[in-house]
Amino acid sequence: MPLPRVLEAHWLLVGALYLAAYALLDWISFIEPYAQLGITPWNPGTGLSFVVILLFGLRMVPFLLVGPLFAEALNQQLAMPWQAEILASLWVGGVYSIALAILVRPQIGFDAALGSVRDLVLLAVAAIVSAAVVACGYVGLTVVTGTLAANEFASVAIRYWIGDVIGVMVVAPFALFVLTRRRILPATIETLLQFAAIGIALALVFGLAQEQQFQLFYVLFLPIIWLAVRAGTEGVSVGILVIQLGLILGARLAPSGTVDLTALQALMLVLAVTGLVAGELVTERKRSESQLRRQQEALSRLARLGSMGELAAAVAHELNQPLTAAGTYARLVNEAISSGKADVATLIETSAKAAAQVERAAEVVRRLRALVRLDRNNRAPCSLQRIINETLELCRPDLDRAHVTARTNIPPSLPLLMVDLLQIEQVLINLVRNAVEAIASSGQHGSVSIEASTRDDQFVDVRVADSGPGFPSRFHDSAFLPLASNKAEGLGIGLSLCRTIVEAHGGKIWIDAHARGGVVCFTLPIAKAT
Repeated sequence: MPLPRVLEAHWLLVGALYLAAYALLDWISFIEPYAQLGITPWNPGTGLSFVVILLFGLRMVPFLLVGPLFAEALNQQLAMPWQAEILASLWVGGVYSIALAILVRPQIGFDAALGSVRDLVLLAVAAIVSAAVVACGYVGLTVVTGTLAANEFASVAIRYWIGDVIGVMVVAPFALFVLTRRRILPATIETLLQFAAIGIALALVFGLAQEQQFQLFYVLFLPIIWLAVRAGTEGVSVGILVIQLGLILGARLAPSGTVDLTALQALMLVLAVTGLVAGELVTERKRSESQLRRQQEALSRLARLGSMGELAAAVAHELNQPLTAAGTYARLVNEAISSGKADVATLIETSAKAAAQVERAAEVVRRLRALVRLDRNNRAPCSLQRIINETLELCRPDLDRAHVTARTNIPPSLPLLMVDLLQIEQVLINLVRNAVEAIASSGQHGSVSIEASTRDDQFVDVRVADSGPGFPSRFHDSAFLPLASNKAEGLGIGLSLCRTIVEAHGGKIWIDAHARGGVVCFTLPIAKAT
């Protein structure tokens, strides 16, 4: 569950906070600098840069471009001429901005909530490649300006590269988990024991001679694997951050020259990647088990609902209201005629109301039959605006009750669609009602928007978005499967029915995992001109 107050903050405020936090992290991490340059074994500010772009979008790129220069100027770490410092800041921020712009492209399918091993791998690849380019460019600039000797290029570039990758793999997962989940680690006795184990392992590493530090570094894998198995990827991200802080603190407290922090950081990189992948594998297994339990519970509920008698009762309930109203109007007509005091105008009006209710009952039957059969016979050229208007009129009581505002954005030039009006109307009804329920569950007022645009000469894109909490990342892959539901009492047949109807029309339906709130998109065929 995202933290809406944080993620909905104004981008200028976020940018200002980013610059302040970047400068603070740069000052804290200024340990064992190479030749007084801002090249240290750990650069947490880089991880913060990743988080800002991944959660707040590419509009934060200008802040990334000035962040390194701002931090070095504030911390009085300018070692090159100011022209070179400006160029270096633009290089660092620009390369990372390009890498993140590629990472967040919809075609890549990256989930900022890190919901799978694939997302972790994509994050690691983006960090490793972009940090290598940044390190080569920055260190090359120091050589060109005469700040460093040419023969130092390789060793310094590797040091810079390791520091930035460590900063991303330690800070970014932790911050992303904190900002996209309510709780990442339970406060239990076991958690205290896990962090006590980390403390003991760090004491062993720094309590021995330098050559033995590398041998005993691997004891840090024990509490990390423990955290991964018990708390998953969210919990292990906390453990990795604590170990990193412990390494930095140990290096500061240890006598000068007794700790090869760069070598330890290289081992730390292996530990971070191993721990995160192991944690994600455990999380995915738990997620699969949870999904299986929900499917079984939904199947059990559906089995209880699925008898013919219950189905008949459900249909009877839908027909009862219009037929009862029609019977009431018919009795009024009969009583008026029997009394001999019938007013012709009143009789005509009352009988018309009775006929309308009978037609409404017939409409219910036709809708049920159309949904069950998914007939093609009723498909005809139809305006999407008309379908949306009728859908919102039917959903008006739900919208008003939940204080939800409905908005539409349909271009006037949108072509007619070749669809079954009732079936597509049912798709939109399901999606709008789901949106209303999601907003209502968050305890806040919100809005639902329906937009459309022409994809090509064959299909139109329809987008239903709401301002609610959105779909959990674990739900994206299974949302349209039968019996898949994100609601405690949901049967999981609404979205599955939507997919069946849309695909029967030759279209496709999907969840926009990168949008804020809940967003479902689908395509519909354009009516061919005759």
